[in-house]
Amino acid sequence: MAMESTYGTLLGLRGALHFDRITSAALAGNPLGDPAERAVIVYTPPGYDPKGSRAYPVLYVLHGYSGDALALVSARPWEHNVVQWADRLVHERRMPPVILVIVDGFTRLGGSQYIDSIHNGNYATYTVRDVVGHVDASYRTIAREGGRAVRGKSSGGFGSMHLVMEHPGVFAAFASHSGDAYFNYAAPPAFPSVQRTLEKHDFSIATFVEVFEKKFKRTQPEFQTMEILGYTAAYSPRSAKAFDLDLPFDLHTGALRDDVFARWLAFDPVERVAGAQPALQRLRLRYLDCGRRDEYGLDIGARLVAERIRELGLEVRHEEFDDDHRNVGYRYEISLPALAEVLDRNDH
Repeated sequence: MAMESTYGTLLGLRGALHFDRITSAALAGNPLGDPAERAVIVYTPPGYDPKGSRAYPVLYVLHGYSGDALALVSARPWEHNVVQWADRLVHERRMPPVILVIVDGFTRLGGSQYIDSIHNGNYATYTVRDVVGHVDASYRTIAREGGRAVRGKSSGGFGSMHLVMEHPGVFAAFASHSGDAYFNYAAPPAFPSVQRTLEKHDFSIATFVEVFEKKFKRTQPEFQTMEILGYTAAYSPRSAKAFDLDLPFDLHTGALRDDVFARWLAFDPVERVAGAQPALQRLRLRYLDCGRRDEYGLDIGARLVAERIRELGLEVRHEEFDDDHRNVGYRYEISLPALAEVLDRNDH
């Protein structure tokens, strides 16, 4: 029995799970040495016939920081992963059948934010050109804007917002679950801890990363440091040389560097919405949610993004939950059908 069907059976899926690999020119030769060959995990619903005439809409799924494609199909007791949610909702006829595609955006620093970066590689291009191109060529998809949506959680939610604004015409809808936004609140609280941690490693990013990678257990300040380095590699790289980064604070004193943080803010969805009306206007659904007790203050970010979108005269669906940043998969019961319902269908 194929590995795909074996694992799909273990997950209790009625549809099928396919583990593909693609080689992306957009990621080739990146300074961090991350592989250009990546996993693309594709879920096809019950009744899918690769030789049939029926085509399906596609939901692209982006993982959060420190995750990868395999993490999104992992099984946990008492919980559903995103594939299990989609399979259940299709089976119960609470959403139309869709193809689900899980994109791998992991880097040596823990994540790419799905941004084209001279330091990480071109992860936006990899997603919208290479992954979408592979899926449209290999599966029975509705291969146009109206047949695609993108969604994700945390950094994946940020990535979903970034891609629809940066590459209009690829996706017809997005959903952001606790997506990174309003960087003024979300990022600076970690800066003092990151500066102190790098000081312990003689202010060398390369030394810190090498030590971090060799550990079997990392402390919270160490994880925080890697996370901020990951964001820096996406938002403010200095050059196409490994670990050559412009941190948003002075490495030795810890003082904020407003000029560098301004480069971060240029990617902040709260700041970008005002100039992205044409891209946002063409979308059929703009969906944001967050927990009211989010540890990073991302509930404020989601609220402000929704407000900015409404100021453009556009509709947005904004949900808030009595919850924090963790274990938010139950919200997919809302967002997955909402996305699927607005996409084109081909039931023949």
